[in-house]
Amino acid sequence: MARKMKDSGIEWIGEIPEGWEVHRMKSCISQRDGGAWGDEATGETGDCICLRIADFDYGHFRFTDSNNLTIRHYASPIIKKLLLQKNDILIEKSGGGEKTPVGRTVLFDKEYPALFANFMDRLRCSDFILPQYLQYVFVTFYKNRYTQNYIKQTTGIQNLDLSSMLADEFVPVPNLNEQKLIVCYLESKCSKIDNLLSKTRSSIEEYKKLKQAVITQSVTKGVRGEREMKDSGIDYIGQIPAKWVLGKLRNVGDTQNGISKSSEFFGKGFPFVSYSDVYKNYSLPFAVSGLVESTPEEQERYSVKEGDIFFTRTSETIEEVGFSCVCEKDIPNATFAGFLIRVRPFSDKLHTPYAKYYFRSTHLRFYLVKEMNLVTRASLGQSLLKSMPVLLPPLEEQKEIADYLDAKCAEIDKLIAKKEQLVKELESYKKSLIYEVVTGKREV
Repeated sequence: MARKMKDSGIEWIGEIPEGWEVHRMKSCISQRDGGAWGDEATGETGDCICLRIADFDYGHFRFTDSNNLTIRHYASPIIKKLLLQKNDILIEKSGGGEKTPVGRTVLFDKEYPALFANFMDRLRCSDFILPQYLQYVFVTFYKNRYTQNYIKQTTGIQNLDLSSMLADEFVPVPNLNEQKLIVCYLESKCSKIDNLLSKTRSSIEEYKKLKQAVITQSVTKGVRGEREMKDSGIDYIGQIPAKWVLGKLRNVGDTQNGISKSSEFFGKGFPFVSYSDVYKNYSLPFAVSGLVESTPEEQERYSVKEGDIFFTRTSETIEEVGFSCVCEKDIPNATFAGFLIRVRPFSDKLHTPYAKYYFRSTHLRFYLVKEMNLVTRASLGQSLLKSMPVLLPPLEEQKEIADYLDAKCAEIDKLIAKKEQLVKELESYKKSLIYEVVTGKREV
C-alpha cells in the first residue's frame, strides 16, 4: 500500500511522505569552515595533506583514492581547526566551468589526516540529520541544476554564493532511522550502477584503442595482405610496403598559422573554424558554429579549402596537441583559429580521405610526444610539423585504405555510440533514483 504524501511547499522537492519535515539548509549545518592553502611543504612537522577540488571523485561523491596528493605546510592552530573528520561534507565554492558548474559536494571518508584547500568549505551536520543523507540531498540539488541559481561569475571563475543558498533553500528530512535506511539503499544501488558504468566506460576505451590500432595498422602496413616490405628507418613505424614513399610533411604541403583577433570580433560575422572543431573531428563539419568578423584579405589568407589539413597547435598538455582534421569541402568566407596550423597540399600526392586517417594514427603521436618541448604550454611549431614523417602509398592504394577505414571505423563508432548511450541512460537513472529516494517518492 502506497504511503500518504503531502505537499512540501518547496518547488524542487515536491511532495514528501507524511511524517517527513522540511528544514532550511542552514539549520542542517552545525559548523561551517573555509579551507586554507597553506605554505610550501618543508619536510618537517606541520606538513599535511591538502585535499583540492582536483581530488574530487564526483562520480562516487567521495575523494579520489589517488596516492598523488598535495602536501602543504600549516601552523598548528590551522591544523587543529581544519583537520578533517570522517563524514565531513566538502562543498566547492570557487572554480567550476561550463560542463561542471561550481557547487559539487563530496564526503570525506578516508583514514588519513588531511586538511582542505581554500576553494571549498567544510560542512558539519546538526544532530537531526546524517551527513551521508545530507550529501545525497546536495547531490540531487546539484545534479538537477538548482545550485546554478547561486553562481556568480567574474573574470572567468565561478563563485558559489553558499551563504545565500544555505539561507534560502530547504531540505527534506525524514527521521534518523529512515535516513539510515535511505543511505544504505542508495549506497547499494549506486554501487551497482557505478560498477556497470565503470565496465561500460572501460569497454568504450577498449573500442577506441581498437579503432586506433586498426587505423595505425592500415596506414603503416596497408590493407592488401602479405607483400614485399622494407625498413622505414623509423623505429616507431617499422616495416612498410616496398612501393610506399616515406617523406616529410614539408614535401606535401605549405603551413600557415591561423587568424589572431581580439574577443570583440567573435560571435558574429563569417564562419570560423575553432580549436574544438579540429580536436573533436576527423573531418571538418561543413556548418561550423563559430563566427568572426573577418575582412576579405583575412578570408583569403586564412581560407578553408577542400584538401586542407588542420592541426591543433597549442594546449595545456602534449596529449591535446597535434590532433588533425581534414576539410573535405570548401567553407566559403571561412577563417581558422590562431591555435591551429593549416597544411595546404601543393600536389595531388595525398588523397584527402587517406589523410583524414593517416594524421590521426598512433605512430604520429609517438613522434609528437618524443619531439615536442613542454614549457608552460605544449606548443607545436611549424618546423616540427614540417618534419613529421608522411607515408605515401600510390594514390590508388590510398583510396583503398580510406575506403576500408571508412567501413571499419563506422562499425567501431556504432559500437561506441551504443555504449555511450548506455552510459547516459545509467547516469540519468542514477540521478533520478537519488532524487526520488531523498524526497520520499520512492519508498525503501
